Amino acid sequence: MLDVRRMQVLRAVVTSGSISAAARNLGYTPSAISQQLSTLEREAGTVLLERIGRGVRPTAAGALLSEHAEALSDQLAKAESALADLKNGAEGSLAVRYFATAGVSLVPPAVAVLRREFPRLKLDLRLVEPEDPLPEVESGDADVAIVVFPRTSPPAKGIELVHLLDDPYRAVLPKGHALARKRVVDLSDLADEQWIGHDGPQSGPCSEILTRACASAGFSPSFVVHSEDYQTAQGFVAAGLGISLIPELGLGSPHPGVAVRKVRHPAPVRVIHAAVAARARDNPAMRTLLGALKPENG
Repeated sequence: MLDVRRMQVLRAVVTSGSISAAARNLGYTPSAISQQLSTLEREAGTVLLERIGRGVRPTAAGALLSEHAEALSDQLAKAESALADLKNGAEGSLAVRYFATAGVSLVPPAVAVLRREFPRLKLDLRLVEPEDPLPEVESGDADVAIVVFPRTSPPAKGIELVHLLDDPYRAVLPKGHALARKRVVDLSDLADEQWIGHDGPQSGPCSEILTRACASAGFSPSFVVHSEDYQTAQGFVAAGLGISLIPELGLGSPHPGVAVRKVRHPAPVRVIHAAVAARARDNPAMRTLLGALKPENG
C-alpha cells in the first residue's frame, strides 16, 4: 500500500527539481528524503525518479504519483478545514426540541443569533407538545430540549441542565371579578373558584406545579374546562366561566377581557432549563444558543 506522506515527499522533490532542494524545503536531510523515496519505490514496485545532471526528473510512474499526491494534499487540506469548522460550530447540525410557549418567546430570537454567527449550521427545530421534549435528548434524537422543572423524575445520566429563567404563574381573572381589585392574590383566595385548565386533560410538569402549589395552599382546584393552550384558556376566563393560573411567558398579549394579578402564599413558578446532551455541551454553536436563550441576552 502506498504511503501518503511518502507520496507528498515525492511531490516536493518533483516540484523542486532535486532531492537537496526538497530536503531544505521540508526541513529534512537529503539522506532522509532518499530513504523515503526508496521505500516508496519499493511500495510502488517501479522506479519513480531518474537523474538528470545534478537534479532529478520523474518517470511516468513518478509523475503519476506526484499528481495524485497533489490531489490528496488538496483533499486533506479540505478535510482539515472541514474538521476545524465542525469543531468551531461553523459546520454540522444541531437538533433543538421545545414546548409551545418557549417556541413563541425564547427560541426564535435565539435561532436568529445562531443563524447570524453560524450561517452554515444545519438546524433541526421541532415543537414537541403535548408530549415532553426531554425524552428526545435522552434517546439521542436531539441535542438540546427546552424543558420545565420541577418534575417528579430527574433527566437521564449524560444530560446537563442549564437554567434559563424562572417563569412565575399569574392569576388570570375575568374583568370585574372581586379579586381583580387586589394587586396580589393569595392562592388560597382561589380555592372556591371554578378553574380553567390549559394543558388538556393530561398531566404534565406544568400541571404538577399547579397541583403542588394548590395543595400547599390547602385545596385541590376544581376544573370546569380543560383547554389546550393558554390563549384559549384566557378566552374562557374572559367569558366568565372561571379563573386560571397561567405562566408569564404564556400570557403573550393578555385577552382584553381578563385581569392579570400576581400570586403569593405560595407563588408557583415553573423553572425553565435547557437539557443538553453531554456530547454537544462543548459545541461552540451550543454555547451560543444557550447564551441567546437567556432573556437578558436577547
